Amino acid sequence: MPEKVPKKRGLGFFEKYLSVWVAACIMAGILIGLTFPGFPALLSKFEYAHVSIPVAILIWFMIYPMMVQIDFGSIAKAGKKPKGLIVTLVVNWLIKPFTMYGLSTLFLRGVFAPLIPAELGRQYVAGAILLGAAPCTAMVFVWSYLTDGDPAYTLVQVAINDLVLLGLYAPIVMFQLGLTQLTVPYDTVLLSVFLYIVIPLAFGYYTRVRLIKTRGMDWFEKEFLPRLKPFTIVGLLLTLIILFSFQGETIIHNPVHILLIAVPLTIQTYLIFIVGYAWAWAWKVERSVAAPAAMIGASNFFELAVAVAISLFGLSSGAALATVVGVLEEVPIMLSLVAIANRTAHWFPDVRRAPQLADN
Repeated sequence: MPEKVPKKRGLGFFEKYLSVWVAACIMAGILIGLTFPGFPALLSKFEYAHVSIPVAILIWFMIYPMMVQIDFGSIAKAGKKPKGLIVTLVVNWLIKPFTMYGLSTLFLRGVFAPLIPAELGRQYVAGAILLGAAPCTAMVFVWSYLTDGDPAYTLVQVAINDLVLLGLYAPIVMFQLGLTQLTVPYDTVLLSVFLYIVIPLAFGYYTRVRLIKTRGMDWFEKEFLPRLKPFTIVGLLLTLIILFSFQGETIIHNPVHILLIAVPLTIQTYLIFIVGYAWAWAWKVERSVAAPAAMIGASNFFELAVAVAISLFGLSSGAALATVVGVLEEVPIMLSLVAIANRTAHWFPDVRRAPQLADN
């Protein structure tokens, strides 16, 4: 008897109107930051190594529903499907940092030079470089979840990229900035990996094993997992409110420069996604691996980029502003890429559908 293939999730109420909720939360965050400046100041007290603990807790809400789905037995199988790993590693480390450098230099120190003072333009490019050398860590689990990605394979992709990041981030940024000395806050990198991956992964594994043992796999898949669906979206929306409450004044006081900085960052995001996604399509990578592989590079580890920009150039620097713009535009753009990936899912093979197709 052929294996039963689970039906694809339909979009829930929150997922269906996600773009509306995102826009509303961005506006709410900005208004809170402007109206109640003490709110961001209060949250800033709950920070360690440039990592916001409240944001970390909300990120747990976002990625726990995906972590709890991971069958550790399937992680070992990722090595037997190396194409997805090759795509993300090559795009993230041999292509993305250099296209970001090229595009930001072209626009911020070339096309827009009459509108941006030279020194400020250099700082904006520096901020873009810090973003371009840091592929996404935590948020990619959200994008993978929304595109029905393979959670175990996504975990392997992110873990390997984090290991590479520890060794290559500083040399790439040093080379592109032309600095002889660069202090990367490795405590931020390590703490972020621990908070955003290790803790939710351990808690998800414990929950999975415990519930399957006590309630059975059928209850776990049909009762427990559906109840978790809203947590990812609610965590994302609350995170946006917090992030933009910190940046409200900056956004209001620098509208033109924010738009100018956003141009190369937007082009870069779509370009990197297209490169990774097209390569995965040409290589016939299965759809549950292809979308997360492309999105790890398209999205950025903005927590690290912001922390490095502040430590190197200062809180009020152009480099810090450029990294903030990366945060500002990332979620709406990534949601559009989620929509593209979902609408083009039929372009890719899906091994989970194979038994069903064979039966037809």
